[in-house]
Formats: sequence, structure tokens, C-alpha cells
Amino acid sequence: MFKSRATALFHTTPYAGLTGIYAVDPIHSTIGFSVRYGMVTNVCGKFTAFEGILRLDGARPTRSEAYLSVQTGSFDTGYPERDVHVTGPDFLDSATFPLMSFRSGEIRPAGDGRFRMAGHLLVKGVELPVHLDLGFAGAGRDAHRQHSVAFAGTATLRRSGWGLDGRKALPTGGVLISDKVKLILDIHAVRLDQVAGS
Repeated sequence: MFKSRATALFHTTPYAGLTGIYAVDPIHSTIGFSVRYGMVTNVCGKFTAFEGILRLDGARPTRSEAYLSVQTGSFDTGYPERDVHVTGPDFLDSATFPLMSFRSGEIRPAGDGRFRMAGHLLVKGVELPVHLDLGFAGAGRDAHRQHSVAFAGTATLRRSGWGLDGRKALPTGGVLISDKVKLILDIHAVRLDQVAGS
């Protein structure tokens, strides 16, 4: 159902009409994640404090740009003891590295309103390349009559690349926390350079 909705909006909303600078709306956006825990279950959570800018080029979408900044201390899985551990020195070390950031690079169309975005993710002072699979999820005016756009995306990261190891072995084999982390994005952004009343 999501796919048909996104496709319909994609075909009825010309890219040219989306050109502009947009601010990510943290109230209506989600930067979430999922990681395998104990080899039998998934732990899901999100970051609750972040900001970002999208520079969309409707005429040439592949020249669009995206920038995100996330407060590492806003890590939230709904279990405070675990969250304190992850934001501590063993993992994110938010006291020393309060922010992590993403900047986009090459963007390629993948058909049917989807894109493949290359970029760089900076965590704990280490910047590594990442790839996001993005889907255009719609555009229009929000409840406040502001022009807005929405994108949904995923990426699979290996946290050990940024020194986020913590791979405690289990007596039965395997590790307590998987090295692979699935990043899940649901981004809503509002255009900043719109003409008042337009």
C-alpha cells in the first residue's frame, strides 16, 4: 500500500516543483535503528534529538544534497539502563562526542521513485562511507499550509567500523550484540525558501 501511494504522488508531483531548501522536522521525523541482540531477538530504538537540511534540485534530482546532525546522547531504546551504557564510553561516548553527522555525496535514481544515496557518516571522530536506499514518500502542504516533502530510507551499517565494538561472546557461540545495525529513516522536511502565501 505504501508503494502505490508513493508511486502515485511521485507521478503527480513534478520534481521541478520540489526545488528548494528544506529543514528536517524532528517532530514528524524518525531516525531509528534495529540490531540483533542475544542471537534471538531484535532491539529497536531511535535518536530523539537531531536536525538537518535538504537542498533539493527538482530539475536534476541527482544534484540534491542532504545534511543531518544527531545528538548521540538522545539514544533511546525505552530501557534507561541500556541507554546509559550505550551512550557511555564503551559505545557512543556522548560526553566526548556529543554529535554524529551525515553528509550526502552521489545520488543515483533507482526507479519507481527510489534513489541510492552515497554519503559519509561521522561517529566518534571517524568518518566512513555509507549508502542509503531512499524512497520518495510524497509532497504537498502540511497542516500549517507549508510546503513539505517526505522520504523513507534504510541502510545497513557495521558499527565496529566506528569503534563501537562491544562484541561480547556468548557461551553458546555468537555474540551478544550483532555488528550489523539497520538504520531506518522516516524524514519529513519543510521548505524554508517558500514565498509567503504561495
